[in-house]
Amino acid sequence: MKKWLFIWIAFAVAGCSNDDGVGLPDNPNPNPDADVVVQNFMWQAMNLWYFWQADVPELADDAFPTDEEYTNFLASESDPGAFFDNRLRFSEDRFSFYSDDYTELTQSLAGISRNNGMEFGLIQFSGSSNVFGYVRYILPNSDASTKEIERGDLFTGVNGVTLTAENYQELLFGEDPTYTLNMADIQGNDVVPNGREVTLTKEENFQEDPVYLTEVFENIGGENVGYLMYNGFTNEFDRELNEAFGFFVSRGVTALVLDLRYNSGGSVNSSRLLSSMIYGTNTDEVYLEQQWNDFIQEAFTEDDPDALKDFFASAVSSGVPLNTLNLDRVYILTTRSTASASELVINGLNPYIQVIKIGTTTRGKNEFSLTMVDDPNRPGAPFIYTPEREGSINSENAWAIQPLVGRNKNAVGDFGDINGFIPDIELQEDLENLGVLGDPNEPLLARALQAISGATAKSFNQPAMAAEPFTYSKLFLPMKDNMVLDKDIQLPERLLKNFR
Repeated sequence: MKKWLFIWIAFAVAGCSNDDGVGLPDNPNPNPDADVVVQNFMWQAMNLWYFWQADVPELADDAFPTDEEYTNFLASESDPGAFFDNRLRFSEDRFSFYSDDYTELTQSLAGISRNNGMEFGLIQFSGSSNVFGYVRYILPNSDASTKEIERGDLFTGVNGVTLTAENYQELLFGEDPTYTLNMADIQGNDVVPNGREVTLTKEENFQEDPVYLTEVFENIGGENVGYLMYNGFTNEFDRELNEAFGFFVSRGVTALVLDLRYNSGGSVNSSRLLSSMIYGTNTDEVYLEQQWNDFIQEAFTEDDPDALKDFFASAVSSGVPLNTLNLDRVYILTTRSTASASELVINGLNPYIQVIKIGTTTRGKNEFSLTMVDDPNRPGAPFIYTPEREGSINSENAWAIQPLVGRNKNAVGDFGDINGFIPDIELQEDLENLGVLGDPNEPLLARALQAISGATAKSFNQPAMAAEPFTYSKLFLPMKDNMVLDKDIQLPERLLKNFR
């Protein structure tokens, strides 16, 4: 009687029992006097959905024969976050995480965050714990967009305090919404403070439009080349993404440069839509296939072997037809910040068209996750968050978890490389010449245009001061670099009935 030991509440209240007379499993329940509500939710959700459930002995169905043993395990860490990390998360899992505020987490998936509009990377000085930052881009209509700061600017301190590996989180990502950056310049091979200051304030509930730039360059080797900088797979902006491709179609675009260098992921379905806009609305061809833990895999596929396959799309969720370029190749700009759903686009398109990657190696994240809250009674999909069930979430527990629940493979069974996709044309970003995004002279875009045109006159050398951050601002948003499976998940009712 695997997994369904905790959904009894939803059905027992209705007084149901199955025709076969199968009773409830002997399910351990925590002592109601123990302060383990959050830990109990975490264990139950991970026991059912977690991709590595079979690899964590404490998540086994029979791990705790008695209520007392189960309660003691849940109480072994008083901090729910420490409990999740130390007792539930598999050692090889690099990306599952938790939040003590599910509202903040779910808003982040919609591109909503507390943000001043400056996206940046952080680099550690060689042989020192000191850190400096560089501006990657500025979000329109943000506080930063009104200040004297732009892509390529450098900073070495905050509020007069030198940034270090030990203090940067507190200074840049702390509770204070306002901070003052101490700016710097490159002098020789050094980054040196220049005395200039820029004060920025984070705005609550700021929403980023991920469709950052669209351009068309005409007659590049006889082709009209579209350029799209897309910075997050946010399904609330699928319509805007489709409109961008409508613009490309109207301009006769026959080649595409897709800039995903700072796109760390998001919606799986948005990746499917984007890939369909590039390749075509071929709804009989597989874009991806999901692989879950053994029990979920069997539950989904027992009656329908194709149940876990997603096909290329023909319309956005509202029913509006997709604008598609029907290309046989695409040029994708990448860095180490290119992750999850961005890598899914690369992998999903690989069996069908030529994908030319320009830049540096991607992150290497092919697992997808689900947002889970304390809602064990959700029909067909216990614990999976849905806005319509806000009133059913345990009011005493605002915690959420974002566990990895599966991996995506493409139409030929390739999961991708956990070490990332290696570029076909390697070119690092240059701190001394980051360039203007969308400008044909910006180095990565210029290299892509050269590849399209076939010209060889201009040489592109690896920079002396490469932009290789050890972390970057988006990793400190609640959703980080997760890939989220945003589709209706319903486990077969037949299986649920077996455990009523």
